[in-house]
Amino acid sequence: MARPQPVIVHTEGESNSSAARGVWNAKQADAATRALLDRDAAAFLHQSLSSPCVTAITKAEGIWIEDTAGRRYMDFHGNSVHHIGYGHPRLKEAIRRQMDDLPFSPRRFTCEPAVELAETLGKLAPGDLGKVLFTTGGSDAIEVALKVARAATGRFKTLSFWDAFHGAGFGASSVGGEATFRSGIAGPLLSGTEHVAPWAPHNCPYGTNSLEESARACANMISYVLGREGDFAAVVAEPMRATPLVPAPGFWKAVREACDRHGTLLIFDEIPTGLGKTGKFFASEHDGVTPDIIVMGKALGGGILPIAAVVARRDLDVAGDYAIGHYTHEKNPVTTRAALTTIAIVREEGLAERAAELGNWAMDRMRDLMARSPFVGDVRGRGLMFGVEIVEDKETFKPNHALAERIYYRCLEKGLSFKISAGSVLTLSPPMVIAREDLDRALTIVEDAVLAG
Repeated sequence: MARPQPVIVHTEGESNSSAARGVWNAKQADAATRALLDRDAAAFLHQSLSSPCVTAITKAEGIWIEDTAGRRYMDFHGNSVHHIGYGHPRLKEAIRRQMDDLPFSPRRFTCEPAVELAETLGKLAPGDLGKVLFTTGGSDAIEVALKVARAATGRFKTLSFWDAFHGAGFGASSVGGEATFRSGIAGPLLSGTEHVAPWAPHNCPYGTNSLEESARACANMISYVLGREGDFAAVVAEPMRATPLVPAPGFWKAVREACDRHGTLLIFDEIPTGLGKTGKFFASEHDGVTPDIIVMGKALGGGILPIAAVVARRDLDVAGDYAIGHYTHEKNPVTTRAALTTIAIVREEGLAERAAELGNWAMDRMRDLMARSPFVGDVRGRGLMFGVEIVEDKETFKPNHALAERIYYRCLEKGLSFKISAGSVLTLSPPMVIAREDLDRALTIVEDAVLAG
């Protein structure tokens, strides 16, 4: 008799198999859109959150994406690549010039843009983090960081959070904790990838009643597990969970101290939060904690090209006899030029500071919505990465997945795209170049959709 398959609760965005998606799909009457969606569904392997798709895009510019029916959406998701908006003119020009000058650099050769980017990241990174490797995506960069940690410590175990996302590769899925990327796949993931429950201000898995108490219990559990086993290579985590969820003051300092006591490295995944999105260049700066390795990606290529980076402490450069990255595009002059230009745009245009200012204003407005709606249980975030948690009621804080999806599709119909995190958190991540009036208009769309109930 076949064993019944467990029901997977998707938490990384809205599900493409839900009833709400079915209603949305039935409304897509534009012939060109329907034809391209059908071709997509026939050509691609199907997977949760991806194919079948929500619509078909023909244009991406600034904060906007436009579909085949001519409908425009403010993109407050963008897979976290669009910090500087889509198609920034300065970035496109820099890429064009680089393609004319030097389009590719084979492995075992170097080039000026790659070296300059490594030097730039080394200068921007905190502490003595100054040794770098590049990959084409964040998932691969996480796995490079794991190899560095293994080589430096002689250990292989990792400790990370349930419900965290660190990429879709086998190693990255193993340290990640989301069921969508772990469950139902035949065969085991990496061994030694241990997990603990994350902190939470409501419905805390440690049975506490506040963010501060939950964070203290979580930090104590991390310390306990590290000491109990004594052989962990690294703790892997986002400094601010991309659900989004801000840590309590002192949490990361306590974890840093526990790592130091037990000879465990601390790896911060800044793939969605780095490059100024939270109001500081690195999200970890908010907590005054320096990790041993930082992993960056997504927006590093300016929303045009794929590139990610591992930035490690200089004394962790101990794996010279092994190929720990060795990717075909490891020192690609075009992708590294894109990253250099993106960093320059963020710094020279003051986008981190702008994210802090606009984010504070936006969250104040969403907190006003929380006071007016019985279904908004929390508003949280940093800079221009903030979330609105949708609950059944404010007594139990039980997540309201169905209402969150209805709100999402109402907003999509009104021209606003975003992501649902943790099943019920409207996660709003606008480009840092957004005009205040556009942000104001987007928040009005959210308010109207929430208050419609």
